[in-house]
This record gives sequence, C-alpha cells and structure tokens, in this order.
Amino acid sequence: MEKIVRQGMLFDLYGELLTEHQRDIYSDLVNNDMSLSEIAESYGISRQGVHDVIKRCDKQLEDYEAKLHLLEKELSGKED
Repeated sequence: MEKIVRQGMLFDLYGELLTEHQRDIYSDLVNNDMSLSEIAESYGISRQGVHDVIKRCDKQLEDYEAKLHLLEKELSGKED
C-alpha cells in the first residue's frame, strides 16, 4: 500500500486521538497535499518542526493500529 494512502486511512481512523495541533498539520499533509514548507509557513514554524510533528504522528497512528487493528479489519472485510 502506498505510504500516503496508508497515512490517510490511519488518519481517518485514529486522527481524533491526536492533539488539535497535530491533527491540523497532519490533515494539511494527507488531505490537502501541502508540502512541508507550505505547512511550516502556514503555522509560522520551521520546516523541521513540521517534519517532527508528522514523524511523531506517523508513529502514534501506527502504534494505535498495532494495538487496535482497525485498518487491518477494515481491509480484510473489503476483500471478502
């Protein structure tokens, strides 16, 4: 599965578990297809700061999936 598609699906399932700030930045990445530079400019933070938030969100979302398996269940249900 392509990384951006997986990120979007995990965000749809677990996005509400992120902080509002994390949700906003991650949404701009996966839903609005904004670059790190565009997001950084929008929030008045550094590009590295955006990268760090996204990396942290990726880890959190993958951790939620590892524990709850909602995406796995959803995908296996569609294959039936």
